[in-house]
Amino acid sequence: MIPLQINALSLDREIDWLALVLETRLSLYFRKPCDYESIQQIAPPDLLQDSSAYAQLVHEHQLNTEERVILILALVPHIRPQVLDLLFVNTPFGRNYTEFGGWIGKHHGGFLPTCETAAFLIAGTDLVKRFELTQMFERHHPFMKAGLLRLDRSKPGEPFYSSALLIHPDTLNRLTTGLSQKPDYSMEFPAKLLETPLTWDDLVLAPKTRMEVEHIILWVQNTQTILHEWGLAKHFKPGYRSLFYGPPGTGKTLTASLIGVAVGADVYRIDLSAMVSKYIGETEKNLANLFDQAENKNWILFFDEADALFGKRTTTHNSNDRHSNQEISYLLQRIEDFSGVVILASNLRANIDEAFSRRFQSLVYFPIPEANERTALWKKMLSGTTQLTGDVDPSALAEEYLLTGGAITNAIRYAAIHTLHERRIAISHQDLVRGVVKELRKEGKTI
Repeated sequence: MIPLQINALSLDREIDWLALVLETRLSLYFRKPCDYESIQQIAPPDLLQDSSAYAQLVHEHQLNTEERVILILALVPHIRPQVLDLLFVNTPFGRNYTEFGGWIGKHHGGFLPTCETAAFLIAGTDLVKRFELTQMFERHHPFMKAGLLRLDRSKPGEPFYSSALLIHPDTLNRLTTGLSQKPDYSMEFPAKLLETPLTWDDLVLAPKTRMEVEHIILWVQNTQTILHEWGLAKHFKPGYRSLFYGPPGTGKTLTASLIGVAVGADVYRIDLSAMVSKYIGETEKNLANLFDQAENKNWILFFDEADALFGKRTTTHNSNDRHSNQEISYLLQRIEDFSGVVILASNLRANIDEAFSRRFQSLVYFPIPEANERTALWKKMLSGTTQLTGDVDPSALAEEYLLTGGAITNAIRYAAIHTLHERRIAISHQDLVRGVVKELRKEGKTI
């Protein structure tokens, strides 16, 4: 059988088991005739010979019977929502039973589970078992630590068990299609996957800058060795924070992308404009959602133009100042607690709040390239085309004009467009000079 069929058959059996557990719990609760004295008498399906993604996940995290109830409960609204319709039981007062938990979605007409729903299924009215159940929703449990499930508490101050019990999209994809889909940009996840066709050979960095970048790669590749084999775990946190600073176009974004390639991690560029809100508490909520999704994932978070959110705290004069400072303090705390890699990029180091600077493991300066580095950049970027006239001299361009890598790219693009406009088929040295002049004028410079 193909994996889709294997996954479907396995989940079929597991959902049938959950349906029986639910029917039994309701019968016991309302003291109706029942074949079982407790739900513990209902054995879950045997997964020993099961090769499905669900069985693999259960074995991987050594989930027990109660944990399987919670996992399949979070999954069932996505694949067989009618199973939970039994919980739409009205009281004589015309309202649902509080002890069943649940919430109603905006468009979904079915019953959506909360932690209260899980507690009802597993514990019933047994308070001791209810208290024991709480640990399954704590950060150290595989549900949260491995990002299998997530909780959504819509309003502060409401009971913890009223939190919506949600399956993580990665878990849903793995258990159904068997594929892991990378998250795409949305209002709930304002970040874009950074990808590049370029390699380290295309990147030209100053020797000191390259060495700092190599240190980041070494840390990511050897974190477990340093923390555990070398016995330094109690002194160091597992995360790594770095500030890339320097003029625009010096390779900060490309470097972040290539670090991801080197360590086999996805790099997500955070859209700060979608993170920051004028409404009190919304920015913190957006940040919390981002870091919660990124926790325990093999991701690198890249905050480009980080001054917008990581700028200096101001002297408090009014409520807006206090609100802004609270956002910065909250962000500082979340970054410190994040176990992955966070890279901030800024044009000026002085724009970043000192409280962040002290907590960076590295401050990496990306200077405007020297003449020999500019020569290398011109040669690398022009090496891919044969449509050049014989007078093109990369060394002369590098010696005469002080440009960053990004500006050189733009100059070559303009030269190519201008060449086509002139109905020619080869880029000349003068075409490139025109592109350079255009770039310098953008920066307010003249030659």
